[in-house]
Amino acid sequence: MAARTKSSVTTEFSTTNSTPRHRWRPADGISKLFSSPASKLSHPQADFYLVLGAASMLALVGVLMIWSASSVYASVNQLGPYYYLQRQIIFLAIGGPVAWGLSRCGTRTIYGVGFAGILVSVVLLLAVHTPLGVELYGNRAWLNVGPLGTIQPSEFAKVALVMWAAGFVALRKRTHNDPAKWVPQMVTVFGIIECLVLAQKDLGTMVVIGMILMAVLIFAEAPWKWLAWLTVAAVTGVLLMIATDAERRTRILSFLHPESAVSDQPNNAIYALASGGWLGLGLGRSRQKWGGLYNGAQTDYVFAVLGEETGLVGTLGVISLFLVLVFAGFRAASRCTSRSLGHAAAGMTAWLGLQALINIAVVLRVAPVLGIPLPFLSQGGSALLANLAGVGVILAAARREPGVSQSATTTPDKPQRTPRITSVVDTPGG
Repeated sequence: MAARTKSSVTTEFSTTNSTPRHRWRPADGISKLFSSPASKLSHPQADFYLVLGAASMLALVGVLMIWSASSVYASVNQLGPYYYLQRQIIFLAIGGPVAWGLSRCGTRTIYGVGFAGILVSVVLLLAVHTPLGVELYGNRAWLNVGPLGTIQPSEFAKVALVMWAAGFVALRKRTHNDPAKWVPQMVTVFGIIECLVLAQKDLGTMVVIGMILMAVLIFAEAPWKWLAWLTVAAVTGVLLMIATDAERRTRILSFLHPESAVSDQPNNAIYALASGGWLGLGLGRSRQKWGGLYNGAQTDYVFAVLGEETGLVGTLGVISLFLVLVFAGFRAASRCTSRSLGHAAAGMTAWLGLQALINIAVVLRVAPVLGIPLPFLSQGGSALLANLAGVGVILAAARREPGVSQSATTTPDKPQRTPRITSVVDTPGG
């Protein structure tokens, strides 16, 4: 009887795919780099990274411009050349984690934070009229917070109103078809905040909050009849506030008749943009920040300093970043699987986009002076913190687009380890 011997068992692992290995060539990397932008935009996570990238770049440009634009004003007021820069960096360090936390919140959390934010905002807006309040530039709209300087509570109210309104609309599905049951309630809450801001004599913030209300109502598909009546009421109210206040009338007349303007700040902003040319005078070399723009070089007129120091290229770059943020924000809002987060993202995007548009229009002298800061770039810790919170809400909506969770966990280009097993074979012995 022939003896049988058992061959050894060997098991090997291969990292090759079922398809033949493709050798990488430099041309492959170049082709991917210059591949169709449409294919990149179709990626489920495209909106998330577009919003994150645009907001991060704007915040960094803002830090750079505040370092350049505020040094003269801070030194003249004996605060040290880096006072406003250090303060902005502190609020940026606080706002980053706030944005990250909001980006990971769900629908009910966003609604709850918004409701609590409105209550806190009301308390802070009332506290402005206590000894803690600070009056600047004719408006009593700031609170003294000790070592951090001052904060503006109305900035936090903007974010809170958007988050609350989005959840308010989403939680009223049954009464959505009957606007009389939810539009007056929303208008009442916004109206309370508007009245508190009116007591501060801050017309610019009132206009922005009114625009936020209109945007939220449009996204909530409120009937056009309601929108028309609210628009008429808002325009009438603004005209009355202008007619009954001498300073506001002066601003409007200065815009309509520049030759008789009381302040030459708007004209100096145009001079700054014109002297910047194509590439600008260079960082830190602005001339108008030495007195021509007064206290507005690092706040409402920082866009003029940007144009003077970086030229048309720099201003168009910043405008492009805002356009990317608005495009990706609205697309994330339209694709979000959560109705509440979609409304919140749309409201935040509209707020940031409209406020940037108004500020740039004022600097270009195509709109009267309203005292509205440029998001991310103007000096102001509370404004920056509110802007970053708004970005966090937009990112939360972008994280809930269809296919994001799957694309975040799969790696289709990673080679799979497939086992190669040699079977056991009995062979007859000799």
